[in-house]
Amino acid sequence: MQEMRFEAPETLDAAVALLTNAEGEARVLAGGTDLLVQLRAEIIEPALVVDIKRIPEMLAITQASDGGFKIGAAVPCQALGENMALKAAWPGVVEGAELIGSTQIQGRASMGGNLCNASPAADSVPGMVAAGATVTIIGPDGEREIPVQDLPAGPGMTTLTKGEVVAFINLPSPAPNSADAYLRFIPRTEMDIAVVGAGVAVTIDDVGVCTAARVSLGAVGERVLLVDECAAALIGTPIDDAALDNLAAAASAATRPIDDKRGTKEYRTRVAGVLARRASIIARDRVGAK
Repeated sequence: MQEMRFEAPETLDAAVALLTNAEGEARVLAGGTDLLVQLRAEIIEPALVVDIKRIPEMLAITQASDGGFKIGAAVPCQALGENMALKAAWPGVVEGAELIGSTQIQGRASMGGNLCNASPAADSVPGMVAAGATVTIIGPDGEREIPVQDLPAGPGMTTLTKGEVVAFINLPSPAPNSADAYLRFIPRTEMDIAVVGAGVAVTIDDVGVCTAARVSLGAVGERVLLVDECAAALIGTPIDDAALDNLAAAASAATRPIDDKRGTKEYRTRVAGVLARRASIIARDRVGAK
């Protein structure tokens, strides 16, 4: 294994400069729960590792005046679950984050790291996609903002260019009469990788009709999928059995899974519809409970 350089800058500008000027592969350490495993297994051999946990804004959760949230890329999942305003606004997003590993892991793991690891089965990503979250990216050419679903390019790959780092995850203010939910299926009761994940966010008007929806699926494609056909199955309906049947069919039809030791293509296709239906019911009922 080649010699590796480790840096822990205290500003975003310094982090970007290190990544931009790196000779060879450079990796960002947010929580390290994926990165350290990959280093020990010699799956990756970066010339530079940049720890962003000493940058204050990377560890902050800020609520804007409009009710939205800006979450630093290194904020540990445990802190998300302890933020009552965030949990009330986006319970499905927090549910996904709280499923990453064990309690101990959640003290280190971050949504930013989970997203940039670019696993199609990442638990925090479907909830963020369903919520319409964006990421703020800082790089040598300045700042840009893109939807969360546009960051992963495929398993283990992102659309980040040299010198760029994900700085913030931005969650919009939830619309009135809206709610979200996230569900996953795993072979064990906890601490496993999702066979399928489903995130759903819905808005329901005063007469009980769905006026907006976003549905995302994890672990059934090369990256987390935003499925417009699922949203269309719900919008304009009271999210009744007929709508839910159409949603489940659309979810199954949208999948492009692989066979692996956790599940077959056929199994994942079927489970995607079941989970999307169940998550939609939870999101619908959460609106009614407000």
